[in-house]
Amino acid sequence: MTTVPPAHRAHMLKSHVYAGFEPGPRVIMLGAVHGNEICGTQAIERLRAELDAGELTILRGRLTLVPITNPLAYARVQRNGDRNLNRNLAPANIPHDFEDHIANVLCPLLADQDVLLDLHSTTNPPGQPFIMLGPQNNTGELLPFARAAEEEALALRLGPTRIVEGWLDTYAEGVKTRLAYADASPSLRARMLSTDPSYGVGTTEYTRKHGGYALTLECGQHADPQAPEVAYRAIRNTLAHLGLIDAPAPAVQEQFELLKLCQVVDRLDEGDRFVREWASFDHFHAGELIGQRADGTPVLAPADGYIVFPSPLAVPGNEWFYFAQASERCVDGLRARVMG
Repeated sequence: MTTVPPAHRAHMLKSHVYAGFEPGPRVIMLGAVHGNEICGTQAIERLRAELDAGELTILRGRLTLVPITNPLAYARVQRNGDRNLNRNLAPANIPHDFEDHIANVLCPLLADQDVLLDLHSTTNPPGQPFIMLGPQNNTGELLPFARAAEEEALALRLGPTRIVEGWLDTYAEGVKTRLAYADASPSLRARMLSTDPSYGVGTTEYTRKHGGYALTLECGQHADPQAPEVAYRAIRNTLAHLGLIDAPAPAVQEQFELLKLCQVVDRLDEGDRFVREWASFDHFHAGELIGQRADGTPVLAPADGYIVFPSPLAVPGNEWFYFAQASERCVDGLRARVMG
């Protein structure tokens, strides 16, 4: 059973390393990057107990487990300590907040890995698990990448059948829009962070920037009792697929859904509100009313598509919801089916 760390432990980052005697990839798994998302913590602790009891052995490569990545947020049972650790992730010469201190320890860990699996959960029901996939191979300035094939292969073996791509491109466009109304942010610090060109860089993007590949798995809604099992299955499938343990190869999900984020819409004022209770992946039609601004201006769907991560209590100046559409990208040589 996972317990809340004492106050003094909220000011250090604890990791566990298991190294096999044969060559293999360096893999890291993170839980509680957001402190109220504990399914990954529970799954990692379950795996650690099996390793420590000798029920499972890492034979190849190196496995690093970080059950509680943001101990302050975890101790407070809330998403963030001082700010969102999974944005603007980079070492800080002069730390301004708790997450900067974490980044100074976490970033070197991530830079030393071949593969990252970052385990999260969502606020909104129904909370069907989904995977956040990185970019296709490219030599662009935003996030050059050359390991898409390996990342796609792992994505189709984690277990869930819904995949979402396009995060960093969407963040970058969101920053451009945000610059026009940066005064909406409640503080100078928040304003600086949300308009930084690196705003979209979190754990996965940082790992890719340093030569690895990475996936975020949203395991379900926070309170869903199945979310820790989704996380645990993904962990075991990752270890089997990458050969760190001797286990049968995990099944390939040949039938899956793939969406691409196209736009992020920010909440500008505490008076901005949705016209109904939206859940991630609810479908809407072009022109459909999604919400209203504080001044009564309607917020309309730009085209047929899906809402992702609706956040009715978002801090003004930050993400309110994302707009997504079906993607034509092939994943590991397979094409997705259209969402029902």
